[in-house]
Order: sequence, then structure tokens, then C-alpha cells
Amino acid sequence: MPFSAFTFGFLRLIRVQNLLIVVLTQFLARLFLIGDKSTIIQSLTDPKLWLLALSTVCIAAAGYIINDYFDVKIDLINKPQRVVIGRYLKRRVAMGVHQGLNVVGCLIGLYLSRWVFVVDVLSVTLLWFYSAQFKRQPLVGNIIISLLTALSFIVLAVYYRQNTDMLLIYALFSFGISLIREIIKDMQDIRGDARFGCRTLPIVWGLRRTKYLLYVLIGAFLLSLFLIASSLHNVRLTFIFGLLLFPIAWLTYRLIIADTRHDFGYLSNLCKVIMLMGVLSMIWA
Repeated sequence: MPFSAFTFGFLRLIRVQNLLIVVLTQFLARLFLIGDKSTIIQSLTDPKLWLLALSTVCIAAAGYIINDYFDVKIDLINKPQRVVIGRYLKRRVAMGVHQGLNVVGCLIGLYLSRWVFVVDVLSVTLLWFYSAQFKRQPLVGNIIISLLTALSFIVLAVYYRQNTDMLLIYALFSFGISLIREIIKDMQDIRGDARFGCRTLPIVWGLRRTKYLLYVLIGAFLLSLFLIASSLHNVRLTFIFGLLLFPIAWLTYRLIIADTRHDFGYLSNLCKVIMLMGVLSMIWA
């Protein structure tokens, strides 16, 4: 196999674009939510921030690998063009890289702080059980992967211990929009998941009842964001969440009329856009 093909396959496997968003998220949070905004240059050149981001990225990349490792057969039905393991990368190589990335990520976390190490080990453990078992269960897998998304903010709160209220409200935002997206992805992948005995919410409840749950989650998500922003007496944050109502309202409308795999794929991508908008809003929060 040409080296270029191997490299392309590996970068696709670890979702390099998602990892870049994780790095962007942690850097923006450090620059605009933690500490003094006048020390941006000093923050950017802080080696410990780079190490913290590297630790998070290693564990996230390992999570993508183990997820695809367990899901090769399902992915051959749901998204055959995106299958990497077995095509560009041998299974045993993928498992070796997964374990190596986890070790590197956790060792960096241990160097930084024992509490960062605890969060890293928790993340590695949850990712393994999610990929091996919980992903195929109704709701519990969705909650786990959403919690893991929020941990990119929580680990900053654990390490820096400054402005934790702002970090935690953005952790809640990332948890909420990720939970909604994960359920939508299960609706998109219902055909392949059902064939291999998965018991995700759309399979157990059906698409219509799963939509009803999503309406409740979207409502609870928005209410909790505004209540917390109000309790912090942060007018700017309330305004930002008010602006996010527009894409979330569009998401809800498209969810109501969604019926095909293509429709649910559009909604999944829309959740990504909303997540990115939320991340970028930290600049003004």
C-alpha cells in the first residue's frame, strides 16, 4: 500500500478535523474564559497548555480508533466509503496504535496533575466500554459519549481551577448538543445497527417516539442554559445563547420533517455547526 494512502486512511480514522476542533476549543477556553485576557501571548506560549491539549487529543484519537475497531461490520453497511480498519490499516496495528495513544495521553496527564490523570483514565475507560458495549444500548451510550465531549472543558476546570462556572456552562452546552447529535446519528444509522443486534433508541422506540424525546431534550437544554446564564448575571452570555436560538429552532423544524437517512445526516452536520458556533462564542463571553 502506498504511504500516501496509509496516511490518508490514518488521518480519516482519527478524525483529524474533529481533533483540530478539540484543540481550538481548549485554546479558546484558556484564552477567553480562564484568567486575564490581556495575557493572550503568554497563554499561547505556555507549554503546559500545549501538553494538556496533546493529552486530550491522544485520548480522543484512541477513542475514534477503538470505536471503528468494534464497528467495522456495521460501518460497512452504514458508511462503507469511510471504513479504514481492514482497508488502510490492519486490525492489530489499529489496536496497537490505540493502546500507544492512550498510554501517551495518560502519562502527559500524570505529568501535569494527578487530577488531570484521573480525568484521562476515566475518559479512556468510558471510551472502551462505550465502544465495546454501551454504544449498542439505548441512551446510555449517547450519554457517555456526550459526557466525554464535555470533559474537554471539565479537564480545564480541574487543571486551572479558575472561572469554573464559565467552563462548566460551556461543558453543559457541549454535553447537550452532543447528546442531541448522538441520538440523531442513531436515527441515521438505524438500518446497519438493527442488522447487527444493536438496541439504540430509534430501534427500541421507533423514529417517532425518539423524535418526541429529542423535542424534550432540546427544550430542557435551552432552559438550563438560560437559567444558568441568568444565575451568573451574565448579560453577554444570555445574549449569545439567544442568538443560538435561531439555528436550534431551524434544527427543530428540520427534525420535525426529517424522514430519510439523508435528512438525519443533514441534522447531524447542523449539530456540528451549532457546536462550532458555541465554541467560537467563547471569544465574546
